[in-house]
Amino acid sequence: MQIPSYIWALTESDWATFAVPCSTFGLLAAPSLASSDPAPAFTQMLQRLPTVLVFNWSNLLCFNMANQRAPESVAEDGVNKPHRPLVTGLISSEGVRRAMFVSVPLTLALSHWLGTGQQAMAIHVLIWLYNDLKGMEDFVMREVLLAAAFALFNGGSLQLALGSQSRVGRTGLAWIAVVSGIILTTIQVQDLKDQAGDRLRGRKTVPLVLGERLSRGSIAVLVCVWSLVCGRFWALSATSTAMLLLLAGLVAWRVLARRGRREDLRNWHLWCVWLMCVYALPVIGC
Repeated sequence: MQIPSYIWALTESDWATFAVPCSTFGLLAAPSLASSDPAPAFTQMLQRLPTVLVFNWSNLLCFNMANQRAPESVAEDGVNKPHRPLVTGLISSEGVRRAMFVSVPLTLALSHWLGTGQQAMAIHVLIWLYNDLKGMEDFVMREVLLAAAFALFNGGSLQLALGSQSRVGRTGLAWIAVVSGIILTTIQVQDLKDQAGDRLRGRKTVPLVLGERLSRGSIAVLVCVWSLVCGRFWALSATSTAMLLLLAGLVAWRVLARRGRREDLRNWHLWCVWLMCVYALPVIGC
């Protein structure tokens, strides 16, 4: 049975940088944002982690299938991500298209059963806008769609971690909005490492349209600004805020000083580490 290996091959690139962080967001934010009194025990929330991962992974799979199957995507991945299954010939574009007739309804049904059907429906609308309507080709629309996608994945993760007895309240919605603001303004860091493939495809990303200097400078400034905003949001101590700022400063320095595909891949991974630390702030600030 090769289906599990196909699923893993399609999602491997985004598993550690998307599915795991979004699941972590829900698990770490839930104890501070539960609407029920008393709040569910952390052990209860931890037991829901597999459910949260299933929600994120299944919807991520549908996104990646839609995103990787187009001929122009295969050509781009041949430059940026040559290990992907459609580039290596492990799976064909037609095979992925046929598999989506099964994966999409199954994912929607599963999400509905889990209690996150609304989020999943909205995610699949975004998948359609991003891939089929080419929202990914324009950097403004692309960043907006990605920020909205993070809001839905994070919101679904938080709701699943809370359980059916609690609902995401105003503070939770505000925190989701803050994180989506971070995504909207700094997710362009992932485009720095992919410029060769994006240029081949003709995709309009921030580094290619506005220039690397402006892109790198804005990322460096904004990760520091958002660190201060998040520290204020959770009323962190000066020490905790300084530690987050120190990591943000490292991200800023590397983005400005370390260039080239290999270094920008490391910059992207360090940004993901910083984002995971941001996700941990509810635990520190509660």
